[in-house]
Amino acid sequence: MKYHTKKKALILLADGTIFYGKAVGGKEGTAVGEVCFNTGMTGYQEIFTDPSYYGQLMVTTNAHIGNYGTHFEEIESDSVKIAGLICKNFSYDYSRPSADMSLLDFLNKSNLLAISDVDTRALVSYIRDNGAMNALISTRVDEIDALKEELKQVPSMEGLELSSKVSTKEPYYYGDENAEIKISALDIGIKKNILRNLAKRGAYIKVYPYNSTFEEMKEWNPDGYFISNGPGDPEPLTEAVAAAKEMINSDKPLFGICLGHQVLALANGISTYKMHNGHRGINHPILNLVTGKGEITSQNHGFAINREETEAHPELEITHTHLNDHTVAGIKMKDKDVFSVQYHPEASPGPHDAEYLFDQFFDAIKTSKN
Repeated sequence: MKYHTKKKALILLADGTIFYGKAVGGKEGTAVGEVCFNTGMTGYQEIFTDPSYYGQLMVTTNAHIGNYGTHFEEIESDSVKIAGLICKNFSYDYSRPSADMSLLDFLNKSNLLAISDVDTRALVSYIRDNGAMNALISTRVDEIDALKEELKQVPSMEGLELSSKVSTKEPYYYGDENAEIKISALDIGIKKNILRNLAKRGAYIKVYPYNSTFEEMKEWNPDGYFISNGPGDPEPLTEAVAAAKEMINSDKPLFGICLGHQVLALANGISTYKMHNGHRGINHPILNLVTGKGEITSQNHGFAINREETEAHPELEITHTHLNDHTVAGIKMKDKDVFSVQYHPEASPGPHDAEYLFDQFFDAIKTSKN
């Protein structure tokens, strides 16, 4: 181990509860955000770089983090997006031959504060009972009162617009410019692997900033539209919702994932709400109500759409449901090629249970083109 001296650190929750640990790599500082946990046994690098986790302190439930290092291809954005890391055992060394660097070096590049030696089983149990809430991690263990005052200033995730923090500033292209299918994608926190899945099926994608208008996205004359995943509360995304309404009216195929799913619901007048804990992991069971088949899915969202309103909507059909809590996991419009899911088909934990959704999107595009 490279570091023999571990600096004391703590996790302070918004309700005043404190858990203790040690600062990874001897790093000092304080980080704030909404504390949540992910139950995935692998995929920590993808989690840490996923724009959907912007502004969150991530608790990893797996006992060991960092043991297989990091690889430059296993990223979902250009930088680490979590606000801080909380784990049980942090591996300073790694054993995977193909790794590029240690997790410590990877996190240090983003100047991220991480805390290890935490009783994560107790912390996760507490969050499960009391819900996701604001928290901070800090090495200032003797300044509890000052830290409590700082934590009071952190805005609640409910009502917080974060897509502007992670979206591209300018439009850009992805894929083969000679591809037969063109897709306009609204980036409200898009993952690289979504773009890879669209491109490998023969699409050339133009990615637009979060506040782009439908007219701007239509000008490229795409064959279909896509609304991405992303962080924060969907309700403040009024520009994205307005664009989604016009995408729906365009009668071209439209596919939404996670935050994009919530934006599509809002565009249809369905409300959203903040969940007690949200779903974050790679083993969430989904039932496809159309085929009757089960899917093992990757999920990371803290908001959901209203089931009762969706069931009562004359133009919407619930296509997928979460088997743990029966939240709505997928919808489609009855008379249009518009559909969305509240999970990540590109993450493939099943490993290929949900990839058909991309194929479904492309089939709809090909049909509409003919």
